[in-house]
Amino acid sequence: MAPKALTDNDAVPESDRFEDAPHPRAASDFIGHEEAEAELLRACAAGQLPHAILIGGPSGVGKATLAWRLARFLLVNREPAAAAAKAQDLATEQDHPAARQALSLAHPDLFVLRREWNEKTKKLATEIRVEDVRRAIHMFHQAAGGQGYRVAIVDSAEDLNASGANALLKLIEEPPPRCVFIIIAHRPGRVLATIRSRCRKLMLKPLQENEVARIVATLGPPWSQAPKPQLQDAIARTRGSLHGTLRLLSGRGLELDGKLRRMLGELPKVDWRATHALAEEVAPRDNADDYDALLAAVYDWLEARVRNGAGDSLVRPGALAPYAEVWEKVTEAAQQTEALNLDKRPFVLALFADLAAAARAASA
Repeated sequence: MAPKALTDNDAVPESDRFEDAPHPRAASDFIGHEEAEAELLRACAAGQLPHAILIGGPSGVGKATLAWRLARFLLVNREPAAAAAKAQDLATEQDHPAARQALSLAHPDLFVLRREWNEKTKKLATEIRVEDVRRAIHMFHQAAGGQGYRVAIVDSAEDLNASGANALLKLIEEPPPRCVFIIIAHRPGRVLATIRSRCRKLMLKPLQENEVARIVATLGPPWSQAPKPQLQDAIARTRGSLHGTLRLLSGRGLELDGKLRRMLGELPKVDWRATHALAEEVAPRDNADDYDALLAAVYDWLEARVRNGAGDSLVRPGALAPYAEVWEKVTEAAQQTEALNLDKRPFVLALFADLAAAARAASA
């Protein structure tokens, strides 16, 4: 995953990048998921690389880094089968012109679908629009500039709006020759079923704790300078997610995470005084990091409820449905709050009311 970086001087915020950490496209090394990389290399060598690949797994485990690693390999090597037959992995020369173009997002045969920065509003879009997909469709029906592969990276599939998802489906249903679509999904189950059925699925598991520590050491200051006890605490809390670890190492991340864990752990009981105080904390615009941390903690809590319940044979049928329903409700409300620039305080209060109701329903 995201390791030693090339130069990356982007000034515009990117939806597929964690704050000030190097972007996954700048990674020159790959830590963890060796078998997943080997599977892609074997497919290349056999000339059987699928035209659509869905890389799934929890946020921050290396999906985007693997996607960019494969994309660079295809852009650098016009005949990837021959190159893969002689290669040990998907690494490419950092100074290769195609690799440099990919790093600067200037390669003519590369298209990235992600939530874009709006210069007028100074905010990231809340979704990938159908217009963005149509631009990709136009590019993919042109001849490849280097007579090699054309590559599209979608990061992430959950960000596609309904029209955008359907437009992407039409494109991968009848793909032009020598095109590869690499689709990243943090929750593959929420991706349009017809898209999933047309992709080869590559599921990445959480990283090992020692792998996360190795990656953090490659990121440079301030991440690599975190005190060892603090780093170990952050890694242990985030179950193999680099993004989660970096979030806890930022600002008062560990302190806020502890508070959120206590509040979520007490559900369905809600301390409304603490909830009102939390809403006041995360509502200001200049406190976006704390608001993001709140959402991340809530999604982690919901995911843990579903994962633990699914593995427990004693859990009654239907007990997990309230968590799935509130997950959808929270996601929709969060997107609406962000898109319409609404006051976050009512959202936070409604959030805890909905989570408490789900917890009660699940235990009834």
